[in-house]
Amino acid sequence: MDDPAQGDQLKSIVQRIERLEEEKKTISDDIKEVYSEAKANGYDVAVLRKVITLRKRDLNERKEEEAILDLYLQAVGESA
Repeated sequence: MDDPAQGDQLKSIVQRIERLEEEKKTISDDIKEVYSEAKANGYDVAVLRKVITLRKRDLNERKEEEAILDLYLQAVGESA
């Protein structure tokens, strides 16, 4: 990189990435803290994580997957 402007641009990009990585770590730590709080209040963290995962997905996709799951469970004699 002979162009000083390119060096400055690269340095800026690296610094922005480093700053975002630090923010990501802070947010990750905050999320862990909330899960710990939930556990301390008697909530099942594994189920809570599943709820969060499900809420991220499209409702129609979720319903379709649940219907297929129910169908498969019925097929193997595991229906409710």
